[in-house]
Amino acid sequence: MNFGGAEVVYDYAGSGIIIVPVPYDATSTWMKGSDKGPDAIMEASVNLEFYDVETGTEAHKKGIYTLDPILENSSPEALVDAVYKKALFLLSDKKFPVIVGGNHTVSIGSVKAFSEKFQNLTILQLDAHSDLRQEYEGSKLNHACSMARAREYAPLVQVGIRSMSAEELAFVDDKRIFYSHDLYYNKQLYRSAIEKLSENVYITIDLDVFDPSLMPSTGTPEPGGPDYFEIMHFLRDVAGSRNVVGFDVVELCPSPASKFPDFVAAKVIYQLLSYIFE
Repeated sequence: MNFGGAEVVYDYAGSGIIIVPVPYDATSTWMKGSDKGPDAIMEASVNLEFYDVETGTEAHKKGIYTLDPILENSSPEALVDAVYKKALFLLSDKKFPVIVGGNHTVSIGSVKAFSEKFQNLTILQLDAHSDLRQEYEGSKLNHACSMARAREYAPLVQVGIRSMSAEELAFVDDKRIFYSHDLYYNKQLYRSAIEKLSENVYITIDLDVFDPSLMPSTGTPEPGGPDYFEIMHFLRDVAGSRNVVGFDVVELCPSPASKFPDFVAAKVIYQLLSYIFE
């Protein structure tokens, strides 16, 4: 299924925005199911309204095309390489890639590709977890290591963090991490986070950055996160002041109990596209 369903029908050549589903879940460590995330997001996206009332735009007119999913599952290394090669191809073809996971491991290959194509690049991570473990459960490519690996390719700014292990403290840059408990009391810190970003920005959005009252359907929900407008208006400010070159949305673990989180994830994608192409 393509993002937007029958209402958003463009061919590859006529599309500036390319959706890349990556239904990968092999390195998840608690609740499984993020491999079902891309399909759930595509299904929910059919119910979006494609005129955005906030920006007064129709981002889909940029052309949105959904590729066949990347189904590599033989190893984390092979998955990362497959995402890397696909993102690199799309960037070389002058497309704007949107990677839809799957768990956070899928971001590693994407970041590698963007780092090779863009100078002066910063990764903006929105996440409940720091993901700075150097290795976890025998793998350096576990989803809990995703930002430790990504930071090997480009500088990192972390926003919304509220959970980490003691071993990760040694790898934290105190000037580039913005904790959820501090953001709750001081919204000006969002502006401070933007000031840490370079000209070009790649955004990785782990959906557990949102409070689980809004986004319960993740593999590792964590209480205390910001709400929808707080995150999205921060992203609007990012898009308005920096060159957002691509992004990913990961870690939806859909539940049969409610389709609402699936729709939230689809809305996050389209709203961010609306900000970027406003």
